[in-house]
Amino acid sequence: MATLEERSIRPVAIILTTHIAVVVLWQLLVDGFHVPAFVLPSPLATVATLGSAKYAWLSNTFVTAIEIFGGFGLGALVGIGLAVLFCWSPLLSVILLPLFVTTNMIPKVALGPLFIVWFSYGIMPNILIAFSICFFPILLTTARGLREVEPDFLDLVKSLRGSRWQLFRKIQLPGSLPYVFSGMKVGAILAVAGAVVGEFIASERGLGYLMIQVQSSLDTPAMVMAVILLTLLGILLYGLVLGLERLVVVQDVRLQN
Repeated sequence: MATLEERSIRPVAIILTTHIAVVVLWQLLVDGFHVPAFVLPSPLATVATLGSAKYAWLSNTFVTAIEIFGGFGLGALVGIGLAVLFCWSPLLSVILLPLFVTTNMIPKVALGPLFIVWFSYGIMPNILIAFSICFFPILLTTARGLREVEPDFLDLVKSLRGSRWQLFRKIQLPGSLPYVFSGMKVGAILAVAGAVVGEFIASERGLGYLMIQVQSSLDTPAMVMAVILLTLLGILLYGLVLGLERLVVVQDVRLQN
């Protein structure tokens, strides 16, 4: 019988092996078919761009990371907060939730020029674009999780004369956690897209801005490296959400016991 530690190591080993195999295959295909670097650079040529100071990888990655994490954090805070508010006030949910659905239909690319007019150039407009993209899935899934409670549990709490707060804390909140973190995982992915959209529209720093700059010179290795760094930022944020999910769920189980 495999131990719990061995079971947790196996998926990680499979994931790492798969990714390494893809990179090796990428290198072999580029070398074997003599693909020009401006079409598809090899992994070695892509990584080699990290040694060039002209790309300012560290500062550009840091700026994009602030936009991604800032937009996601704001989206999670507002999304979960509004969902809880709607749970406590169904009338407010009926009034405001359709409004949020309507505003979510606005193409986020169209908001970019407006945010620049309102907030000028800089990090803030990109944080707001990332927020506008990622907060709605968090709001929607959290609100759904708080609503979908087993009627038997509700009747039990009411029969024991439980307060509204006890109903929320003991039944609705624990039951909604899978929905909350499901929305946060989707939001983590969308936050990366939102930050890049903002940098594509108008920005003076960041990985998206760098991609626009090197595109004119067909510096494909730098563009691919920027995409890889964006992917790594997304993986980091997604991993933090997974870690937080495990921490909160384990803590909640301990409190329940």
